[in-house]
Amino acid sequence: MAKIVSKKQLSENVYQMELEAKLISEERKAGQFIILQLDENYGERIPLTIADANKETGTITIIFQVVGLTTEELSQMNVGDNVPVLVGPLGTPTHIKKYGTVVCVGGGIGVAPLHPIAEALKAAGNKVITIVGARNKELVIMEDEMKKIADELIICTDDGSYGRKALVTEPLKEICERDQKPDMVIAIGPPIMMKFCAETTRPYEVYTEVSLNTIMVDGTGMCGGCRVNVGGQVKFVCVDGPEFDGHLVDFDNMMARLHSYDEIEHEKHACYIDTLADKKIKEIEEAQK
Repeated sequence: MAKIVSKKQLSENVYQMELEAKLISEERKAGQFIILQLDENYGERIPLTIADANKETGTITIIFQVVGLTTEELSQMNVGDNVPVLVGPLGTPTHIKKYGTVVCVGGGIGVAPLHPIAEALKAAGNKVITIVGARNKELVIMEDEMKKIADELIICTDDGSYGRKALVTEPLKEICERDQKPDMVIAIGPPIMMKFCAETTRPYEVYTEVSLNTIMVDGTGMCGGCRVNVGGQVKFVCVDGPEFDGHLVDFDNMMARLHSYDEIEHEKHACYIDTLADKKIKEIEEAQK
């Protein structure tokens, strides 16, 4: 059981929560994730990357976007509430070493799992160039946190409302074309973004890691839902990853499988929203009596 000690809305449908989790905060490494469940006996288990951890307070920070039933329910919880099931840290930690110059590319909510990795790479003595991308200014998250880490920070928005009007692949290509190209790139965000980041760096032969955490379901290797094709081999994201060589990932297959449960997820989410609306109407009616 983990108590929520702070909650903040970062942008539309994106929330940040700090949870009491002493043992996880002490053991977690960059790139790892937790599994949470909002009911002890039933309900969906969802994996969420650990965005930060504080050993002194015994807390971890998660950042999530409301996309389905469980994240909608989680967003309705408040400070003082308890998350009944919290398991972690899980997954293979990011391989942190001194590469030289590293470009960290985060798209949308992907900036959250990118943050601890960029922090660890900086602490290992790397020069860190960070590219943050979002659809618009309101959806840019963790800018201040990234500023503290990055030697160079580039912000891109699709509509040009903040930073540079560009896709993240544009400045990434320019950095690869510098006199001294980067030694390593790590990209985390929507699968289509990670695919094109990998394709951008491929001609320059810059090693590129991607995090495939969005396809995880059970998070323990038992369900097989997160299987992906990497270099012609079947891998399970939750136990073999979540990070892989982006030049070897079959993104087209992954993206097709990623939408396998869309219909069911949307149906469950819609039912929950209808239930919330009915509850609100009843509360109003009771107040008017």
